[in-house]
Amino acid sequence: MRIRSTLQNIFPKRHNLIVDSSGNFGMLAALMAPILFVVAGGAVDVVNAMTEKQHLQETLDAGVLAAATKATPQAQRSEVENFLSRVMPEGSQPVDWQNAVTVTSNSDGSITGGFRTDFKPSFLPLIGMETMPISVSATAVAPKAKSSGACIYVLGNSNQAVLINSGARVKSDSCGIDVQSVSNPAFIMNSGSTIDTTRFCVKGTQYIKNGGTLSNLQVGCNAAPDPYAGKITEPKSPASCTDSGTKDGKTQSIKPGMHCDLTFNGSPTVTFEPGLHIVKGRMIINSNSTVVANGVTFYFPDVDSEIRANGGLTFKASPPTSGIYKGVLMFEKTSNMTVGSNTRQYIFNGSNGETLEGIIYLPNRDVTYNSTTNQANKISMVVNTMIVNSANWTLKSYDGGDTGAKSAARLVK
Repeated sequence: MRIRSTLQNIFPKRHNLIVDSSGNFGMLAALMAPILFVVAGGAVDVVNAMTEKQHLQETLDAGVLAAATKATPQAQRSEVENFLSRVMPEGSQPVDWQNAVTVTSNSDGSITGGFRTDFKPSFLPLIGMETMPISVSATAVAPKAKSSGACIYVLGNSNQAVLINSGARVKSDSCGIDVQSVSNPAFIMNSGSTIDTTRFCVKGTQYIKNGGTLSNLQVGCNAAPDPYAGKITEPKSPASCTDSGTKDGKTQSIKPGMHCDLTFNGSPTVTFEPGLHIVKGRMIINSNSTVVANGVTFYFPDVDSEIRANGGLTFKASPPTSGIYKGVLMFEKTSNMTVGSNTRQYIFNGSNGETLEGIIYLPNRDVTYNSTTNQANKISMVVNTMIVNSANWTLKSYDGGDTGAKSAARLVK
């Protein structure tokens, strides 16, 4: 009895102890549940944030690769922003691109892009973490182009070597304009005009700007010299003319040879067959004509020779792709004379549309450009002086068959 009594006294106490312990564990589990929920949810948020970061990194990589092939800081930044804008979730808050995106040009020619944003988690706001910052960066480089960076070289050291009048619109994202003049003023720009090229490099420091928009002006700049001096073989003119006088008819096919003081009556379609065309004297092409000259080189044996195209012209010309005049669309005699000492005016008048490609070497010409282009002219032009009037001129560089554009870029990091 004494043993039973003792057991009865012991076991009820043990039973009470077990019940009490179960209650404690239940309370502990109840207290831990929210914490475990936040931890598990936080892990999900972290994984989602890392996935978003990876997505943004891949997008930025692609954007920086594309931007590295662009010539100007503005074009590079625009390219990066365009890529990133495509992956912004629909309905998300507008991005402050100015502060969120950085694009930096490095001394080795590479560019570095960066992007910062905030990821909005689903679970972590329960503990006061409303956003998770994400930042990505990428660096890419493109091989340097062979071109000096210019598509127009103005060699004359004279007052007003370049005159940009109202209505002029010149644009290029791959090349610029280099001006050798150190006179006062080296150039004049009037209101209502726009020159938006990769650079406008002037050797002198004095100029007059009466308004207008001029991007990337550099004065006291190391303007590139004549890139073709003595490098283009001058042909010997034949003893007689292939054709001269006037030509009638709605269509004309002109074979290579020497054309002497030739005039096309009416408003024909004139096709110059591939090869070398020596223009001696003045070749007159009337308004509303159409000229097609593919695989052609025009040569002027003296400063008084020219193609005089009147208004309303449609002109499409490209150079040979092989042979001694590969890449040369138009050039003039420069041997046995001092370049710039005896100049003449040359007018480009393709007002209905002008598409030119190749090297245009006219260092003894004071060029006036009145043309309207339907697409970018891929040219490398050398002139003595230049006047740009009401012209819509889009340029890309041309370097002996190389457009001057950068080749494929690669990621550095």
